[in-house]
Amino acid sequence: MDFTLSETQRMLAETTDRLVRERYGFEDRKKIIAGPDGFSRPMWATFAELGLTGLGIAEEHDGLGGSMGDIAVVAEAFGRALVVEPYLPTVVLGAGILGLAGSDAQKAELLPQVVAGGLFLALAHGEPKSRYTLAHVETEAVAEGDDHLLTGAKAVVLGGDVADRFLVSARTSGAASDVDGISLFLVPRDAAGLGIRAYPNIDGTRAADLVLDRVRVPAAARIGEIGQALPTVTHAVDRAIAYLCAEAVGAMQALNALTLDYLKTRTQFGQPIGAFQVLQHRMVDMEVALEQARSLAILACERADDPDVSERTRAVSAAKVQIGRSGRLIGQSSVQMHGGIGITDEYAGGHYFKRITLIDRTFGDADHHLARFAAAS
Repeated sequence: MDFTLSETQRMLAETTDRLVRERYGFEDRKKIIAGPDGFSRPMWATFAELGLTGLGIAEEHDGLGGSMGDIAVVAEAFGRALVVEPYLPTVVLGAGILGLAGSDAQKAELLPQVVAGGLFLALAHGEPKSRYTLAHVETEAVAEGDDHLLTGAKAVVLGGDVADRFLVSARTSGAASDVDGISLFLVPRDAAGLGIRAYPNIDGTRAADLVLDRVRVPAAARIGEIGQALPTVTHAVDRAIAYLCAEAVGAMQALNALTLDYLKTRTQFGQPIGAFQVLQHRMVDMEVALEQARSLAILACERADDPDVSERTRAVSAAKVQIGRSGRLIGQSSVQMHGGIGITDEYAGGHYFKRITLIDRTFGDADHHLARFAAAS
């Protein structure tokens, strides 16, 4: 496999890196998180102007097209800057699902709005009792004429605090963990019977829990075939995991660089602590872990849209396992070598560790994906 970037990807990487380097410093990020939205709407508008919100969206819907490899270039840059804007929930998950299973009318109406930066989406699939099992859906969709009434609860909806539309999964048939019988519906934020409780995550991003009490949706709001949404959700989540793996690589790269710089400048016993061999060896271990994670993240992005579900599953889960292991080693080693400053709120290092840790837990931790990999082999 060729791991080198294409010319288009190099240009995309340079543009995104320059943007976050010049306008998304650590102090800028702290101000953004403290704002009322928890992210910067002007920055989101800039993403749209540069075409970043159009990646992965077909040109017929005003997008730029492109593969997960192209999106991964952006993800790495976002990881290095700890970007908190809701790119994953809106562009990768929301627009991704519409691209996979949306009707022509849904795509024509919604995708151009995503590209223009005027619409935020969120996938509301996980539930309080589902943990990492995508097939476990207890939320019910009861038919009433041509409409459906949605009742249930959704947990940790990424980007749910600002989403204009939710892509809500619900059972139209079957028991709670059946593979068949899950459908997807578009639910507007202001729908009657929809309750939203927003909150911050430990890494500065935000999420929300939803309560649906007989929320009425018309037939036109259903995404894809009734009862057959799980393969679409699984595919979209695999793409989201590939994105997160690339983002984690960017965060780990930045944390390694931060740690190496600290070893060169922090002195003890009259010399930089980086002169001590044991810390040099630890730094080498961190670099090896980073490169292992990078290789598998590239493979995951390459296979994220593979029509062979087993191949896609193995590649994505293998990357997620390595991201979890590498992230833990790099994060813990960085904190240990920094000492107390490594976990203070005023220092970027601890924020990278928090983000890497949350990525490990999102859509399944290393243990979950090790079992998933084994089951797919």
